Order: sequence, then C-alpha cells, then structure tokens
Amino acid sequence: MKNTIYLAGGCFWGVQAYMKKLPGILETEAGYANGNTVNPSYEEVCKKNTGHAETVRVVYEEETISLEIILRAFFKVVDPTQLNRQGGDVGTQYRNGVFYERAEDRSVIENVVESLRKSYREPVATEVKKLENFYPAEAYHQDYLDKNPGGYCHINLFDAEAFIEEYFH
Repeated sequence: MKNTIYLAGGCFWGVQAYMKKLPGILETEAGYANGNTVNPSYEEVCKKNTGHAETVRVVYEEETISLEIILRAFFKVVDPTQLNRQGGDVGTQYRNGVFYERAEDRSVIENVVESLRKSYREPVATEVKKLENFYPAEAYHQDYLDKNPGGYCHINLFDAEAFIEEYFH
C-alpha cells in the first residue's frame, strides 16, 4: 500500500535527493507546505511572509519501508533542535517539520520525535502537524541536485548510503 508523508528539513534540494536513495520511496516532489498563501513562488516564500516551509512530498511503499524508518532516516541528516534553520539556511521557510495526511500517522511521528528528545540536551523544535496545504515548487527545483551535482546542500548525501546499509542489509 502507498502512503505519503511531507518532510521539511531546511533546503528541500538535499531532503529530496536523500529520500530518493531509500528503498521503497516511490516518488518525491519539492514544494511549499503549511503556509498562508495559495500557490506561492520561491521568491514569495523567501520573503518570509507566506508562512510556507520548504517541504518534500514523499510517497512510499509501506511493505518495503515504514514511516518510522523514513523518519529515522530523515533525522539522521536534519537537526531537530534547530529552530527555523538547518545548516547555513536560516529563516522560517527552513524550519523542520513532519506534516501528515492520515491521522493514524501522527502517533508514529510523535513516538519518533519523543525518542529524539532523549538524545538531545536542547529542546526538539520539529513541528508535527496535519498537512494544511502543499504546492509543488517550480520545475527547476525538482531533482535539483541530480541536475546540479555540485549544488549547495546542507545534507551529507553519503549518510544515505550508511543508513541504507544499517537498515536494509
């Protein structure tokens, strides 16, 4: 069965590239989520007045990969204690969050986030919210790091390989 989760973890380029490496991920799409404007542009989101977070829509096959494993992979490369930033990306559009559509996913997300609290001295700043809205980003943002391998990324994409080895082999 397919399911969808929305992950905000700083710049969406790296989150998308990382998620695509995990077994069971069927599709990804960079976009803008949980803001207060309709169909924002990248320029509008960067003005910090839309309320949107750079987010990746992740569609996955539940028989191959669980939501818990996806979240554990996500939190290997995103610092959940950072408020409105990841790496060199600073601003509310770079906040970290997990946005869900299905009510039953909330408890899985909350359990993973709660387990993170035990691993950090700083408070966990990850938003856990029902998805309010999602708008696909412009075409040039989709699969950006595939098209621009030297592009900026706050995520170490080699961590994906280590995570895959740990959980799938």
